[in-house]
Amino acid sequence: MAAGIGKGRLEAFSDGVIAIIITIMVLEFQAPHEATLQALLPLVPVFLSYVLSFIYVGIYWNNHHHMLATAHGVNGAVLWANLHLLFWLSLFPLSTRWIGENPHAVAPTAVYGVILFMAGIAYLLLQIALVREEGPNSAIRKAVGCDWKGKFSAVLYAGAIALSFFHTEAAQIIYAGVALMWLVPDQRLERYLSGRN
Repeated sequence: MAAGIGKGRLEAFSDGVIAIIITIMVLEFQAPHEATLQALLPLVPVFLSYVLSFIYVGIYWNNHHHMLATAHGVNGAVLWANLHLLFWLSLFPLSTRWIGENPHAVAPTAVYGVILFMAGIAYLLLQIALVREEGPNSAIRKAVGCDWKGKFSAVLYAGAIALSFFHTEAAQIIYAGVALMWLVPDQRLERYLSGRN
């Protein structure tokens, strides 16, 4: 195990940024001027995009927490990899609002997918940086293995981005499907953490 920097500040900073991202997403809702239930109908696509993005941000927060729980410390590479992940997550409010207001448009659907893809890549890079910091025989290395789920998700995102130019609804279904695949926290890390206690 490498002698790293304490991870507490990284976790606290990441939690704060993720909380702000969720807050910004919900503040993007604009209340209708009319006081009728029918006035809410135009907000349904915005609400659905918010729900999907909220789930994604929650998945990243959950898995980020579990992954860092296996680490003993962090280094500069881990700090930068973490900032890279937070950068892509910080774009969720923008892409959520855009796709919510234009649910059948190609550009918002494709951009939403690009942000999902890049956030997934950033998470993989953070994972790699942590494994390098902890060492080849570390708990995190044993827990993540080859991470087929993360790599398969990236393939699905890339396919959905290409598909969005022909069928936006199908691309959005893939985005939702990947989120469903990740709803259960990473079992590899769960098993490690439960075995450690």
